[in-house]
Amino acid sequence: MMEKQYRLDPACSQSFHNRTDFCIGTGRMGLALHQEYMDELRLTQKEIGFRHIRGHGLFCDDMAIYHTYQDANGETHAEYNFTYLDRVMDGYRSVGLSPFLELGFMPEKMASGDQTVFYWKGNVTPPRSYEDWKAMVQALLRHLLDRYGADVLTWPIEVWNEPNLPGFWKGADMPEYFRLFEETFRAIKEVDGRFTVGGPAICGVDDERWLTEFLKFCREKKIPLDFVTRHFYTFDTPEESGHYSYATLRRPEESLKELEVSRGIIDSFEEYRGIPMHITEFNTSYRPDSPIHDTTRNAAYVARLLASLGDWNDSYSYWTFGDVFEEGGVPFTPFHGGFGLVANGCIPKPTFWTFAFFKKLQGGCALRSEDAVAVRRADGSYAGVAWNVTMDEADGPKTLSFTLPEAGGSWCLLTKTVDETHANPLKVWHDLGEPACLTEEQKELLRSAASPCVQTRPLSGGEALTFSLELAENALVYFELTPVSGESDRGYSYERATAKQ
Repeated sequence: MMEKQYRLDPACSQSFHNRTDFCIGTGRMGLALHQEYMDELRLTQKEIGFRHIRGHGLFCDDMAIYHTYQDANGETHAEYNFTYLDRVMDGYRSVGLSPFLELGFMPEKMASGDQTVFYWKGNVTPPRSYEDWKAMVQALLRHLLDRYGADVLTWPIEVWNEPNLPGFWKGADMPEYFRLFEETFRAIKEVDGRFTVGGPAICGVDDERWLTEFLKFCREKKIPLDFVTRHFYTFDTPEESGHYSYATLRRPEESLKELEVSRGIIDSFEEYRGIPMHITEFNTSYRPDSPIHDTTRNAAYVARLLASLGDWNDSYSYWTFGDVFEEGGVPFTPFHGGFGLVANGCIPKPTFWTFAFFKKLQGGCALRSEDAVAVRRADGSYAGVAWNVTMDEADGPKTLSFTLPEAGGSWCLLTKTVDETHANPLKVWHDLGEPACLTEEQKELLRSAASPCVQTRPLSGGEALTFSLELAENALVYFELTPVSGESDRGYSYERATAKQ
């Protein structure tokens, strides 16, 4: 068994930029009208609590925003219906979320072509009229300002989604996307210059060229870009089998280099040096049919990413919070490799706890390594997350030993463990025979099986306090180290209460 030793630094001289809770992804926005969707979102917000939410399809026809009519003279006019928009936004705000607005896709009546993407047929062609497009964007923003006030000005705005892929933007037409961005950027700023606007929301395909050319265009057009966005997935091209896709995970360090390169490209432009870079989508696989999403391996791997993503990015949004999603159609089973932190039936997956654990890491950085991160809180306690990602057959269980110098007194070590036998509802579902339609009793069983294993043990500090964590393959452990006062009620003895009679 591999063993490693670490020292917790009370002076907190290391850096750790934790923006885990800034944003979370979702399927198309119209799904927020479904009860199951909102149930999964409430659970996510209760246990984790994100600040923003980003999804596709704001202008798709299922949101019913864009309409046209002819007047008595036969002239065509636009009109806007914000009924569903208000319901979606009210739902988000009811659980403490503000949108990270992604402007797309194209309403059918405004589209220049009939190319669509996904089961729900989001149109991915440019507008027939940029004037009509800009008018719709401005009408939307003015409506939001009227309804929700100045808080709307804090909602970041992203123009389109992955235009460097021909499936998301007709022909991956770079000049046409640049036009869309400029027209949209200036239209937004006409409404209120305090809105923050960015793009190009590219994925990893030809990303260096796209990002470079995008910034050259913005510089040439004197566009005061507010932030840059890109996506980040760590899977190689998958092999398909039935309803599922399987691929090999790249090593985290290899994938993270992509973001360092993007940051370097941005900073090579004097006009845009230091502006925020937002990862508006990230996950292991870019497919919503990848069983790895449901596993403890995914949870441990994502922990490794969360420990480093803040080095180059102002935010990083996991794609997605829940499995009410439907890009490829309605899933056949509760565990189907969906992107979500929560499986259908409101069952937390292992990666759900990765985010819940990292949300608790608020304070000065006392440790950061390739398999652990810890912070010192204002009250003198410590909190940390440790992980053990199995990448190949050479990897196995490991023991991490920690030393806290000059500890003194009594302490309590709390651990919450996610591994193959704890907080792993996928295994329980498999053992039950992989039922496609869960009974209420099965749902409750799987929810119960989704909880981490909680343990405590007392520790005594002298000149130094030491403790060890044993991590199985693909394990994730949250730990808290808290000073204990030792005060007890008059006459109470734990030893006598638990003694053999």
